Amino acid sequence: MPRDSADQLNSLGFAKPPAETRVVVAMSGGVDSSVVAAQLAEEGYDVVGVTLQLYDHGAALAKKGACCAGRDIHDARRVAEAMGFPHYVLDYENVFRDAVIDEFADSYLAGATPVPCIRCNERVKFRDLLETAKDLEADCMATGHYIQRRMGPAGPELHRAADPARDQSYFLFSTTPEQLEYLRFPLGHLPDKAATRGLAAKYGLPVADKPDSQDICFVPQGNYASVIEKLRPGAAEPGEIVHADGRVLGAHEGVIHYTIGQRRGLGIGGLAEPLYVVRLDVEARQVIVGPKEMLATRTVPVREVNWLGDAPLTSKPEWHVAVKLRSTRPPREAILRPVSETEAEVELLTPEEGVSPGQACVVYETGSSSRVLGGGWIWHGR
Repeated sequence: MPRDSADQLNSLGFAKPPAETRVVVAMSGGVDSSVVAAQLAEEGYDVVGVTLQLYDHGAALAKKGACCAGRDIHDARRVAEAMGFPHYVLDYENVFRDAVIDEFADSYLAGATPVPCIRCNERVKFRDLLETAKDLEADCMATGHYIQRRMGPAGPELHRAADPARDQSYFLFSTTPEQLEYLRFPLGHLPDKAATRGLAAKYGLPVADKPDSQDICFVPQGNYASVIEKLRPGAAEPGEIVHADGRVLGAHEGVIHYTIGQRRGLGIGGLAEPLYVVRLDVEARQVIVGPKEMLATRTVPVREVNWLGDAPLTSKPEWHVAVKLRSTRPPREAILRPVSETEAEVELLTPEEGVSPGQACVVYETGSSSRVLGGGWIWHGR
């Protein structure tokens, strides 16, 4: 919508009163999305809360306090009742299993380190749920993600959150320009999580002191291997732990128990040098270990690139950018060289350790800019 003058637009960017603006809020039951819903309801918007049941919270995969488990659905409903707006629970178990959990299991079995939260945003929340919001005749959909949507000369742009410690841009790189037109992220400008909890207390929300979820929602205590074994019985086949120079150092109970860069828990003590997992050979059922310097990666091929820059990805032979290869690491300077509209090669100016297939490579503008230019999936490094 064109911005004729700031006073014509409400806080969500529409030229009409909040009461005439319907917004679907994706409510996980946590404090972040609850604050978004409460704030928009207090501002007078026509709020509709929607919570997704993503898996059977009575099954073995569930864990106490997990996102979208039974308690969280109850908490989201309580917030909606307290603030006086309608709330719906949608059964997305089959969609979630097909679009997220099955790929997570297969990627892990193939020796990758997948990030299912990104696929969930891409394939469930920002695709199917977004379409449901449109079916409900909502003007937009709001979430509790810590990221900013700003209007630029070419349309909406994606920017990192104001609080670097809470920024979730790594998990949202695959958001398309079309989705960005429809999405709103009301928390992205807040200085820290304390500000969010302060708003929750201000609105008297029952979840104001609820702790943050730490793990992937369907992975209890971060134990990926146990989940894979439930999803793919017999997947943990034993094999050898092999030094990069060819020496057999020991045995393992399944490649799925190891990740690139792992040092602890290898079961090969008594060696003079510390060794790290440098490669997983799934077909040979081998865990390849070596010295730390073997983890250093300079060239990172990426595919399934989602590009959010104003100019097409292939409009330049190379882009000087910053990239983030893991959610917990800061962006590093790099050169991005397009191979096609959906594939590229990233050259890190400073080699990085522990780059793993299955992780995301998220691209940012350099310097003081907070803009997210998109990203892709790492499929091997060298």
